[in-house]
Amino acid sequence: MPITNAAFSQTEYDRRIAKTRAAMAKAGLDFLFVTDPSNQAWLTGYDGWSFYVHQGVILGLEGEPVWWGRNMDAFGGRRTCWMADENVVGYADHYVQSTVRHPMQDLATHITRLGGASARIGVEMENYYYSAKAHAVLTQELSEATLVDATALVNWQRLIKSDEEIGFIRKAARITEKVIAKAIDRAAPGVRKNELVADIYHAGITGVDDDWGDYPAIVPLTPSGLDATAAHLTWDGAPMKAGEATFFELSGCYRRYHAPLSRTVYLGKPPQEMLDAEAAQIEGIAAGLDMARAGNRTCDIANAFMDVLAKHGISREGRMGYPIGLSYPPDWGERSASIRSEDETILEPGMTFHFMPALWMDSWGLETTETILITEDGPAEALCQVDRKLFIKD
Repeated sequence: MPITNAAFSQTEYDRRIAKTRAAMAKAGLDFLFVTDPSNQAWLTGYDGWSFYVHQGVILGLEGEPVWWGRNMDAFGGRRTCWMADENVVGYADHYVQSTVRHPMQDLATHITRLGGASARIGVEMENYYYSAKAHAVLTQELSEATLVDATALVNWQRLIKSDEEIGFIRKAARITEKVIAKAIDRAAPGVRKNELVADIYHAGITGVDDDWGDYPAIVPLTPSGLDATAAHLTWDGAPMKAGEATFFELSGCYRRYHAPLSRTVYLGKPPQEMLDAEAAQIEGIAAGLDMARAGNRTCDIANAFMDVLAKHGISREGRMGYPIGLSYPPDWGERSASIRSEDETILEPGMTFHFMPALWMDSWGLETTETILITEDGPAEALCQVDRKLFIKD
């Protein structure tokens, strides 16, 4: 497929392949088999809703990568991948959900064809899309090869974004601003949650100007009242009520790139304890952003936030953020570094995170978050321009 039809320049894809191969060489790998849809897209450009069947990318130490998947999806590969057509290969449909054969048998023939029959091959063992059965069959079929765990090898190469990627994330941020504004505007007593979420989806998919919206990797999280004490509830058909807080954790998405953001709406007069927590949370976010500087560590962001909370008598534990960028369901996080006290990843310019210091209390939840970019100097840039506050609607 001509590179002019791909999402990024050839120089950008060459950069990604070179980074990954350097990591492979350091790990002593001859080949890498990548199943994470986000990693597949990052390396090859492949973009399709086909990750419910076995598919992946074979990457050796030289030559173009090979995208491998179901025959009918190989046509999509030739429409979205940057490689030559002969490096997009498919397996027959009789492998799909078969009880007598497995797609990994076909994959093994391609790895053998590429010279990997007795190679040291990295696979993503801790991955949603690589099953125990797949690993067992591939191990059996490549009995002379050595399969080793290469989970997150590609993920870590994605941590520092290129200028092209940051441009996509900025477009996603404009869409995020639109969907958050729609959620806040529509929130009112009596509004059915499913109808509000329908408006959120419409705003996100419509996009902003010529920047069309893609489907986000996580559905809108919109719990109210006691449901908002839990982090990951979605919606139902019940009407919103006065006297309840609702948090909206949403993201615009542009060509699979995300910019997540959370804001909370209270319908009526908030309790004083929530207002006090809001003040502490906003102060803590500012402190965390000030520590989110190149040369500092991810733990410095978390510790700065928690120090402020402790000063206000609020206890908060756990992870407070993660890298974001290109993602597919079920998660828009990149599964590498974390913003938490025990993570000492050094911050570098071009890293993008969802700084997510939410508070889930006994009777309410308060989510105020930011997508941030680590800059060359100074504190991190918040990429979405939305007032950082609890939104109160009488």
